[in-house]
Amino acid sequence: MAYQVLARKYRPQRFSDVAGQDHVTRTLLNALSLGRIAHGYIFSGHRGIGKTTIARILAQALNCRTAIGSPERPTPEPCGVCESCTEIKAGNAVDVIEIDAATNRGIDEIRELRDAARYRPARDKYKIYILDEAHQITDAAFNALLKTLEEPPEHVVFMMATTQPEDFPQTIRSRCQHFSFHAVKFDDILAQLRGIATTEGIAADNDALALLAEAGDGSMRDALSIMDQAIASAPMENGLAKLDAAQIRELMGTVPNAVFERLMESISAGQSAAVIEELNRLLNAGNSPSQLARQFVRYLRNVLMARLAGENSELLQISPDERARAYRSAVLFSEEDLTRFLQVMLRTFDELNYRQEQRFHLELGLIKLVHLQRLLPVEELLSKLPAGSLGTGGGTRSQGSGGAPSRPAMAPARPASAPQRVDAAPPRVEAASQRPAESARPAEPAKPAFSPFEADRQRKTERMAVEPIAEAKTETKPVVAETSRPIAIAESVEPRPTQFMESPFGGESVPTISAVAVEEPPAREAAKAPAVGVIEPVFEETVGALALAPEAILAATVVEEEEATSEEQEAAAVPPPAPGGIDLDAVRDAVCQAFDAKGHQTASVLLNNGEWSQKGDTIEATVNIKKKMLELTFNAEAEKIGRETLRSLGISAKLIFLPGEGLAQAGSRPAKAAPQGSVQALAMDNPLVKQAQELFKAEVRSVLDLRGKN
Repeated sequence: MAYQVLARKYRPQRFSDVAGQDHVTRTLLNALSLGRIAHGYIFSGHRGIGKTTIARILAQALNCRTAIGSPERPTPEPCGVCESCTEIKAGNAVDVIEIDAATNRGIDEIRELRDAARYRPARDKYKIYILDEAHQITDAAFNALLKTLEEPPEHVVFMMATTQPEDFPQTIRSRCQHFSFHAVKFDDILAQLRGIATTEGIAADNDALALLAEAGDGSMRDALSIMDQAIASAPMENGLAKLDAAQIRELMGTVPNAVFERLMESISAGQSAAVIEELNRLLNAGNSPSQLARQFVRYLRNVLMARLAGENSELLQISPDERARAYRSAVLFSEEDLTRFLQVMLRTFDELNYRQEQRFHLELGLIKLVHLQRLLPVEELLSKLPAGSLGTGGGTRSQGSGGAPSRPAMAPARPASAPQRVDAAPPRVEAASQRPAESARPAEPAKPAFSPFEADRQRKTERMAVEPIAEAKTETKPVVAETSRPIAIAESVEPRPTQFMESPFGGESVPTISAVAVEEPPAREAAKAPAVGVIEPVFEETVGALALAPEAILAATVVEEEEATSEEQEAAAVPPPAPGGIDLDAVRDAVCQAFDAKGHQTASVLLNNGEWSQKGDTIEATVNIKKKMLELTFNAEAEKIGRETLRSLGISAKLIFLPGEGLAQAGSRPAKAAPQGSVQALAMDNPLVKQAQELFKAEVRSVLDLRGKN
């Protein structure tokens, strides 16, 4: 007898011999035992996983002459010895017609099949049609088969095997039972190859069989075909073929995964030269750039799966040694880095298929992997930007030939809806000679921006609030006042004669404020107001855009800044308590209230549910949050709020925030009862809220008052 390849020699003859398709074989065996036989079946899935094989076994079981439950056939499995089973196995049964649909795909062939299906089987119980590669049938041929599939004769069964079920018309799929086959698992292929090697008398180590199983890529037939080729090229030892991993790699044109592990180590260290030198050795050895890219993509996929699910995950269809190798590479990078690596290499692999210089593109792709590690998340970058670095639109202006200091940026002025007439005396000013240190004090460093778009919003507001002022014909000088709050000019104020006061520096007099309307911003806007000490020029209607005199700038001082300074001095005069006597619960309550007042509700909830401890002169607040999110939530502004709160309590300890992902909530404190009559109390008394809490075991952390808003 002529030689039979392993894929045909070891083709399963029973349902129990099929590897990796238990969900299909179990359903078909139950249907045979119950007599629930459908008239149409669709078997779809990967190549070489047993679709046509199961169709033939099902045909044997349907036409087997041995009754189910007899000693020769105790189960619905075919007996394999009767005349019908023998003929179907040999492929010459009269009533089992196997058609290559890729060749007989036209409407004429399907019409002949439909006409022949009307006649009863010659000998067996069923006339069975097995259509292989059925997705190749044309739409017109499928339409000709519709009526037969919908109302077939009771003796006809159609079985269609395909790798592309999406090409089937929906009308065909709805008339058949669809079985989706799975790719065969790595362990199942490895066990099958090991059994065949033992039966064939072939000496093969585990690494060699693992390479063959991995090369099969979920297809049992592909693995057997490669094994057949490897046996033919294997050296002989004591009359037996000897399979080893090096010989199989040379046969398939692949390289060991240890090479890719070294590449990943060089990429992690940022050594571009080492990466290119390793690639040069591989290419000089005769390896194809396309094949190397394909292998590297598969290795990166396994590394990513090891990073996501661990070393022993079922997502890794490789040998235990290769799993350990993939995990060693996975711990060198983050999940985001590996995702970007895989995306870059997939694009590089696609480009190699139609590029002339494949080596150059592969080298470029590997260098990109080295540079990708320098990328920073956008959130981390924006959180480190100061408020003024995004631009406020307030550039410096020269003062003409006088060489005076540049004009400071103006704070956004909110137009008053109902400005009040102010005829009282202007804001108090104090001579700079009395407080020279305060006026000459350098500006405080800018706060980090909580939102990267806040500075841009303020810049646009400034442009709308500050109208361009035409050059005046008069010689009247601008009125200067210094404040930490926006000041809007009242349009209804009647022009009054400009009054002058004597300048403390000599020379010309400084004009005073005649009439302005001052709008007090809300508490939330006041928190966003510029720092104390910003000088805001206020112009009368007839005043031109003249440059500010240096003495006018130095003469203006804010009374509010003076009051704030006195408060800081009083707070500093209070002696701090000993670190050992700090009441952590009181500190927690005060800090949470401060965060709520500043609009940081999320940070307040995290701190209230966190764990507070004291170590020496340091108070540690551990919150249930990841490290990356901790940097974004508790930024420099939040740290400043904490420092100010401790200073107001007279505590000299240092407050730090620590991440505690997975922190147990058992130690978190219950939320305090809301004050009677507040929005929180009204919300908690609502019957719908109570019902939702009981139904979902929910916790109400924040309440928004939307009453009276559109």
